[in-house]
Amino acid sequence: MNVGSNRLNLAGASSSDASSDNTLPPQYKVLTLSFNQDCTLLATGTPTTYSLFTISQDNKIGEIHNCVVSSQAPRKLIVCHFMRGTEILSYSFVNTILAVKLNRSRLVVCLEESIYIHNMCDMKLLHTIRDIPSNRDGLCALSISDENPYLAYPATTVTGEIQIFDTVNLKPGILIAAHKSPLAAMAFDMAGAKIATASNKGTVIRIHSSIDGLCLFEFRRGVRRVATVYSLAFSPDSMYLVASSNTETIHIFRLVNQEEKPPEVASSWMNSFSRMFGGVAYYLPKRTAEVLTQDRAFASVHSQSARTKTTVAMNIFNKTLKLFVAGYDGVLSVYEVNTNEGGECKQISQHLLFNMTQNLSNMQTITTNDRQNSLGGSKQLYPKNTIRNENHSISVSSKLTNEKPSNDQPFSTAVDDKDFPKLPLPPKYDDE
Repeated sequence: MNVGSNRLNLAGASSSDASSDNTLPPQYKVLTLSFNQDCTLLATGTPTTYSLFTISQDNKIGEIHNCVVSSQAPRKLIVCHFMRGTEILSYSFVNTILAVKLNRSRLVVCLEESIYIHNMCDMKLLHTIRDIPSNRDGLCALSISDENPYLAYPATTVTGEIQIFDTVNLKPGILIAAHKSPLAAMAFDMAGAKIATASNKGTVIRIHSSIDGLCLFEFRRGVRRVATVYSLAFSPDSMYLVASSNTETIHIFRLVNQEEKPPEVASSWMNSFSRMFGGVAYYLPKRTAEVLTQDRAFASVHSQSARTKTTVAMNIFNKTLKLFVAGYDGVLSVYEVNTNEGGECKQISQHLLFNMTQNLSNMQTITTNDRQNSLGGSKQLYPKNTIRNENHSISVSSKLTNEKPSNDQPFSTAVDDKDFPKLPLPPKYDDE
C-alpha cells in the first residue's frame, strides 16, 4: 500500500524536509525521505516523482515503484495499492497536509492545528483531534505496537511537552514534560513503550516511558554546540538509539542502566571524567551536574556532508546491527555497528537513489569493495574525490565520502587520568 499527499509529505515526512540545494534539477531535489517500520523499504519524494526502494539483508537496494506526482493539491491525500496500481482512497482536507503516519490499524493525518485518525481496514474517519497547538512542521510520532497504540504530538509551542494519545480507545493519555524548549524530533520504539525526544536546542536527548511518563534515559549529544536534530530511531530490540543532526556526527546511544554497565574502558575522556566525578555531582550546580552525569554516545559516524539533512534507521540483518543513513542529497549509506566495542561505525556500502541521467530507474551502487568508478557514464554534478579503503581506492563524488583525515583521533580511546586536558570553566547552556 502506498500512502501520500500530493504535496509529497509521504509516510510521515514534514513539509520542512525539502533539500536546500537549489542547484539541482527538480527531478533530483529530494523533498522527503522515510523508512518503513522494519527498515525494509525506503520512500523518496521529489517535486515530480515518488519512489519506493527495497532494502535486503545483503545490503542490496532495488527500486520497486516509481510514479509521477505534483505539488498542485497540498490538501489532498491519496491512498493506493502500488502493486495493483489501484487507488483506494482520495480525501481532501481543509488545510495543507503536513505529515502522514500509519500502522496496521490506524492512518493518521496531521495538519497544522488538527489531527485526523482513520481506520486502516475501511479508511473511515474515526476521530479528529481539534485545536492542537500550532504544529507547522507536522511533528508527530505513531507507535506500530498493538499493545501500546500511541500517537504523540507537541502539547505546546512554548516548551517541549508531549501529548500521548490512545489511537484505539480514542482518548488522550499522559502529558510528558520532556524539555524546556520546543520539540524538534520524536520517535517511538518498536514496542511503543518508550519515546525519544530532542528539543530545538539539540544538545540533550531524553527517553521517557510512554505509559507512565518516567524519564528512563538522558543523553548529551554535545557539550557546547547547539544543533538541529533531524531524525531519531530505535533499534528493533530497543537497546540503541540513533540521532542525526546538522553536525558532522551521527550519534548512537546504548540504552543500559548504570547498574548494568560493564566496567569497560571509557570510550572518551568525557565519559571517564563523568564517572570520576559522578559521586560529587550532588554538590555541584544543577547544569554542571547534568553535564557530568549524562551519558555520551556509544558509537558514531562521521560524515563530510555535515549540512546534508538525513533520515536514519536501524535494523538487525544476519545478526548484525546495521545503520541506514538516507541523505537529502540522494545518497543512502549503510554502516555496521559494533555492539561490543562501539566506536566509529564501519561503512559497508553507499547507494545513489537515482543517477544523474534521464533514466531514473538505473540506480547506481557503490560498495567498499569496488575497484572502479561505480558512477559509470552518469553526469557528475559534484567535484571528483577518492575514497581509500585498505589497499585500493575508488573514484566517486565528494558527496559519497565518509573518510576522516588520517590524523584524526579514533573515536574509541583509552585515557589515563594524567591525559585529561585542563578543563575550562563550566559552559553556559541554554536550558532544555
